Amino acid sequence: MADSTALIAHLRAIAAPRSGRAIDSAGPDDWLERGAPAAQLHEIYGTEAEDGPAATGFAVALALAGQAWAHTTAPILWVRQQGRGDGRLHATGLLDLGLTPDTLVLAEVPDPAALLRVAADAARCPGLGTVIVETHGRVPGLDLTATRRLMLAAESSGVTVLGVRLAAQVEPSAAASRWGVAAMPSRTLPGDVFGTPAPGRPAFLVECLRRRGGPAGTRWPVEWNRETRHFVPLPAREAALSGAGLPLVADRTVARDATASVRRAG
Repeated sequence: MADSTALIAHLRAIAAPRSGRAIDSAGPDDWLERGAPAAQLHEIYGTEAEDGPAATGFAVALALAGQAWAHTTAPILWVRQQGRGDGRLHATGLLDLGLTPDTLVLAEVPDPAALLRVAADAARCPGLGTVIVETHGRVPGLDLTATRRLMLAAESSGVTVLGVRLAAQVEPSAAASRWGVAAMPSRTLPGDVFGTPAPGRPAFLVECLRRRGGPAGTRWPVEWNRETRHFVPLPAREAALSGAGLPLVADRTVARDATASVRRAG
């Protein structure tokens, strides 16, 4: 990763116009096309324990949407703890979302303390585009103070930090926004010459649980278009193709009794 003064200045210039951009309360058409507001911390929860892959997929898509809107190829750093959660990342699933190996930097750390240190350092690095911080359950030290530090670091560097909280109860946080994500069946695409339907794009049911300076509680069904790199509102329901979910992990150890739904946790 280059650290020349010219490169850092260039990346800051790219990030600056997007910093502090407000989330559109009218719907997902604006902000989901452009990615979450840059230079801020945002939290993403799976609505249910089994929605971990949907939450991580949504985070990846948000990061890619931000890249496309800012016209940057700044790397995406993914920080996660070894041996926790839903298993190893699944390369094919990530490629299906549009995340290529030359864009992703993966940091697997041994314990929660190391995870928080790496996340804090990464949030201060202006050469990065997005930092995805994946955690599972309750993480010691990840409290209001720690999230405030991440938020301040993001505001200073221009980096977008996405905290993916899997199998976790909602806790107090300094994040600018908090989102609950659930998987939805994909729409079928037009069939081949034999009339066989094809799996559609990844689809999510997204709920704004909290956002700074505005109302929450709105829910939107959206799908991810990896060609244009933005979300679009999901049209009226069509026949869904069974099994059209997107695999993001190569092996899974989902904690089925980890938590009640995020919406009930409030």
